[in-house]
Amino acid sequence: MYGAVNPCNGDSVALLAPTVNTFVMNQHLRMISEHVGPDVHMVLVMDRAGWHMSKGLRVPENITLLHLPPYSPELNPIERLWAWLKSQQLSNRVYTDYDDLLNSGCEAWNT
Repeated sequence: MYGAVNPCNGDSVALLAPTVNTFVMNQHLRMISEHVGPDVHMVLVMDRAGWHMSKGLRVPENITLLHLPPYSPELNPIERLWAWLKSQQLSNRVYTDYDDLLNSGCEAWNT
């Protein structure tokens, strides 16, 4: 799951995908850019995952990336959301198939 949340108002954008890579990250950045609109400039806090640092990353003009120092996930506010989703929505379950997992991820994000 790729996700971005505005800490001021809770507005969010998420993308569920079967893998993490630069191609999908580019799609997520495009979605965020379109969601906030061309007249809004935003700062996106990210860790240093390979797909966040790739030379193939295409960052829209209305997004500035703020990469956290190495090995500091506790500084990324969205990590608290991931922990909550895992513990409250997605843990201790058996998924019957990929579609069940995808639907559960969508339900968890929307919760």
